Amino acid sequence: MKIRDRYIAKTLLTYTFIVLLVWLSVYSFFNFLTELDSVGNVDYTILEAVKYILLQIPDVTYRQASPIILLGCVLGIGHLATTGQLIIFRVCGISVLRITWLVLKNALIFIIFIITIGEFLAPMLINYAESERASALGQNSLSNNQEGFWIRDGNNFINVNTNVNGELFTGITIIEINSSNKIERVIKSENANFDENSLKMFNADIFSINEANKFENISLKERNLYDKTVAFDQVLIDSLEKEPRDLSTLTIIKQVKFLSDNQLRAEIFELELYKRLVSPLTLIAMILMAMLFIFGSPRDITLGRKIFFGAALGLSFELLSRVNAAIALSFEFNPLFSSIMPSIIIIFISMVFLIQKSMG
Repeated sequence: MKIRDRYIAKTLLTYTFIVLLVWLSVYSFFNFLTELDSVGNVDYTILEAVKYILLQIPDVTYRQASPIILLGCVLGIGHLATTGQLIIFRVCGISVLRITWLVLKNALIFIIFIITIGEFLAPMLINYAESERASALGQNSLSNNQEGFWIRDGNNFINVNTNVNGELFTGITIIEINSSNKIERVIKSENANFDENSLKMFNADIFSINEANKFENISLKERNLYDKTVAFDQVLIDSLEKEPRDLSTLTIIKQVKFLSDNQLRAEIFELELYKRLVSPLTLIAMILMAMLFIFGSPRDITLGRKIFFGAALGLSFELLSRVNAAIALSFEFNPLFSSIMPSIIIIFISMVFLIQKSMG
């Protein structure tokens, strides 16, 4: 039994790697054509363009993992079926459920491997690739951090005109409010150093507002150095200018916690987080749909059509899952419920029919 299991696993992984290779080759080719428009500018050569594309491959693999694994597994089972090996396995006592379990097990092993690369290796390579490309094109590698931002930190509203390099801010304004949501103090400074824990503001002007006797008295104090403790870090600041799908899972978790602690809306980040957490479950649902169609469709449909429609159904479910996420965000549905329920329903229905097929 172990020999047969290893043979099936080897077949599935082989076809998955083939699909991955073809997928990445197509992506790299079209991306290379796009990069050719920039080749020749300053020091940006063809070699730099190739390096930039290669460094993006782990991130592309991570983003497209589900359809790649689905197609690889379905084509692997299709190969076993077209060569008659699948019939031999079933005659030898391997049930439909056993074959389905082998497909799921290998798919999950593969996606865990890809998730590990995508979460830990891909972000570093993407940042390095963008930095090297910008340097070769003569662009400021810090340009993404130059824009100012607004951020709420507890009872403080902080505005920074310019984030120079992640450590130096210019044009800082801090508005402090009290428990009655009234402005208590306004602190302004032209320059500040940020050390991930506090803002060290130089030559700060502190305007205190006192409402005693129904009149607002504003007093001014000047300090050479004012130290303001904050709860955010540079990672959170960088995430303000990025889409949730471009952030690592750890950064999204930190963003959700920070926004929730400050009573700000975090649904878009929660939805992305739950979508990633249930991605293995979504992959299971996609594979079960494909297996259900391959094993359970009418006999007058050719095997090629079974494989095609099985893969198409799985990919359609991936598309519908993304549409469902957008709908959930628009109508403010529970993000966890919206992310997990479609997969659970498909898994339940598919398992019922596969069990019937296995016993039939």
